[in-house]
Amino acid sequence: VQLVESGGGSVQSGGSLRLSCATSGYTGRPYCMGWFRHSPGKEREGVATIPTYGVTSYADSVKGRFAISRDSAKNTLYLQMNSLKPEDTAMYYCAARYDYRSTPCRLRVGEFDDWGQGTQVTVSS
Repeated sequence: VQLVESGGGSVQSGGSLRLSCATSGYTGRPYCMGWFRHSPGKEREGVATIPTYGVTSYADSVKGRFAISRDSAKNTLYLQMNSLKPEDTAMYYCAARYDYRSTPCRLRVGEFDDWGQGTQVTVSS
């Protein structure tokens, strides 16, 4: 299994970026996929999640600005980030959980099994 993020970069406050996460090695589609971020001095936090079927979830800090989506035909996860703020600066990670396990798709680091290597997002004021 492999998850490869791309699309990070440096932007000014108010700008936009679109992150992508290409997945390979799965038999079928992972039940739950998500984006997490980690900045120095902070714990890794959930940004957004999307199940195969059902509703998406967002951290309060990004609601209304970020949008998660997935293209199953391309085995790719996306994160559209608009109105970026300096506090959004972090390493962004793609994550996946293949099985349902009677656990909903939510913003919990410990409930994801597979992780990408991360892509850096830097927002300047």
